[in-house]
Amino acid sequence: MEQSKTTMAQFEGSKLRLARHYWGKTLGQIAEDIDKSRQYVSQLETGKAANTVSQDVLERLAYSLNVTTGFFYAPASSALTEDQAHFRSLASTKVSTKLKVLARGTLFDQLARFIDERVALPEVNFPDFSGACTTEEIERAAEKTRHHWGLGLGPIDNMVKVVEHAGALVTFFNDASQEVDALSIPSVRPVIVRNDAKESPFRQRFDIAHEMAHLILHEGIVTGDRKTETEANRLSSAFLLPRSTFMKIFKTRGRTLDWQCIIDIKMTFGVSKAAVLYRAKVLGLIDERQYKSGVIFLKNTRQSKREDEDGDVARERAGLLPKSFDVLLKYHGLDFNNVANALNVKPELLKEIIPDAVDPKIINNKFSHQRAHLRLV
Repeated sequence: MEQSKTTMAQFEGSKLRLARHYWGKTLGQIAEDIDKSRQYVSQLETGKAANTVSQDVLERLAYSLNVTTGFFYAPASSALTEDQAHFRSLASTKVSTKLKVLARGTLFDQLARFIDERVALPEVNFPDFSGACTTEEIERAAEKTRHHWGLGLGPIDNMVKVVEHAGALVTFFNDASQEVDALSIPSVRPVIVRNDAKESPFRQRFDIAHEMAHLILHEGIVTGDRKTETEANRLSSAFLLPRSTFMKIFKTRGRTLDWQCIIDIKMTFGVSKAAVLYRAKVLGLIDERQYKSGVIFLKNTRQSKREDEDGDVARERAGLLPKSFDVLLKYHGLDFNNVANALNVKPELLKEIIPDAVDPKIINNKFSHQRAHLRLV
């Protein structure tokens, strides 16, 4: 049945390339999987051999890439590029890893559109402060964002919940987060990919705030350079630790850092001790020497990546995606396998980009009230 459908359409080489990058496979590996030459696979991707695809080759490709044969005949959509997403990666990250993450971002964006057509997600409500670049402009942008969302100037209980209430979908990608720091996609439905490989739940919260900052500050702007990354860091820092509040509670003991005060701020506001030091330096509450002294102390006590208190706090989990799948099942009769089939992929592929949606045991109970936001369209 599927063969008769696919033979009426044109084989889309770009879909093959997308799925190949999704799994981080080379042309040679695909060639080996389908028992063809590397040149033939390349010609399939460029469209030169699109009319030579036999049913046997089609089925081998689908098996190799965990998609259905119809995947290669579905209308092709443009794959994300680095300048279309706010993409943060380590300087040493391989090109193949970047392509893998961007391919997964592309397919996640397609999933987001599928969900959006069937579930009434929260309205997208990110304020636009594009152009804010000076320290004062960014401070005011952070304050206005809090006001826009009615958050006051106190601690943020849950950063994932904040961005989800503003309409973003949050997830992480299996097998890609170790080398890629974070990713956000300023699509019709904003997407934020958090780095679940980071051991510190406090640094993970900062990553969410950092991607939120890109969505607020850098609409239509290519990011990833030092300037835009610094701007996003400043806004996320100002958002998590509001200036007026922080200046009242941060204390030192003369020229000596008050580590108990720093720990108290960390545990109250949900930021790392390193972030508290950074904020204090930006606001002029400590000088460069005091800041460097604090950084060296954290390094010497092996707290550069994981601080002593990090194990006492659970990581924040995505809530909107699991709840969306609840609604798809309850009101549309679509379970996880049905959704995968609708996207012309196998469940094994889909699990790589939305692991939270298939394991309800990890859903934070704080999100249980969000079901009220999800209605049948």
